[in-house]
Amino acid sequence: MNSVFLLRKEFKAFERRTPLTPDNAKKLISLGHVVKVETCPDRIFKDADYESVGCTLVSIESWKTEDKDTFILGLKELPLDSFPLIHRHIYFAHIYKGQAGATEVLNRYQKGSGKLFDLEYLVDENKRRIAAFGKWAGFVGAAISLDRFYQKYSNEPYLPLKSFENIESLYSHIEAHKKNCPETPKAIIIGAKGRCGSGANEVFDNFNVEATPWDYEETKNGGPFEEIKEHDIFINCVLLTSKIPPFVSREMLAGEKKLSIIGDVSCDPTSDLNPIPIYDDITDWEKPFLETCGLELLAVDNLPSILPRESSIDFSNQLISHLENLASVGESDLVWQSSLNIFNEKL
Repeated sequence: MNSVFLLRKEFKAFERRTPLTPDNAKKLISLGHVVKVETCPDRIFKDADYESVGCTLVSIESWKTEDKDTFILGLKELPLDSFPLIHRHIYFAHIYKGQAGATEVLNRYQKGSGKLFDLEYLVDENKRRIAAFGKWAGFVGAAISLDRFYQKYSNEPYLPLKSFENIESLYSHIEAHKKNCPETPKAIIIGAKGRCGSGANEVFDNFNVEATPWDYEETKNGGPFEEIKEHDIFINCVLLTSKIPPFVSREMLAGEKKLSIIGDVSCDPTSDLNPIPIYDDITDWEKPFLETCGLELLAVDNLPSILPRESSIDFSNQLISHLENLASVGESDLVWQSSLNIFNEKL
């Protein structure tokens, strides 16, 4: 069975990542499948890189007129619109946890009889996610939070975020601010045992920052947790599927505290499951930190795009074998069926 994939352009500002690298597109093509790629000047890999391995370049928004059996592959949400969705879409939709606008998106699928394979819900037989940017979200969230801690001693506003060509250039950027900082911060990571937490810890290790690792055992009795206030930086790396008591509250943070930076890597402010209910909207690359409760909070929902090359290669390498299975076996493959089942439950 030959399948057709169309890699669409991302619509989110500053998003340079891709779920499919040219090398992995070549693998699909070598198996007899067709890969179409919407042209995109912002994607970390050039259009010519895809064309050179046998992909067909198509114009932006070509996915709208593709045959309904084409798999439309993306990363982040589709733009807001109202027309019915007829295709089989693969991307991070962020519509299953009560997020704003979720009902409208699901209604579009229902009207068009389309299907959504949400990348967040692709799991194996052990219910473990098969592909995630978690490590890079934690890595970059910790890096930007630490950079802000060092940089604030300059008494200058924090500059808009930018993407870096590699880890070394990001580290050099942080080191330049560290040189002028008289303090050594102490951090706490909640969700420290997961991929996201390990990424955050890697950054703190590199800069010799003591990081307190918390996970389920430390949080199972429910918050808010006064211990968080005793740290300079708090990184939230927890992916929740059910509501729990919050880790922090406005009341808890109203008093004296050491805490000055929160990096909310999980970043779900419009969800009922948000464990950091002290803000109600995400931040962006232009102004990555917001002020609340006497501290600064990072809530950018596409942090891995700050390291678009490393994060894309890692994610695509995790995903490619499962795309091959989808192309050859179809929706009945366990991993894809698991995501489709949740979609059908939510309709």
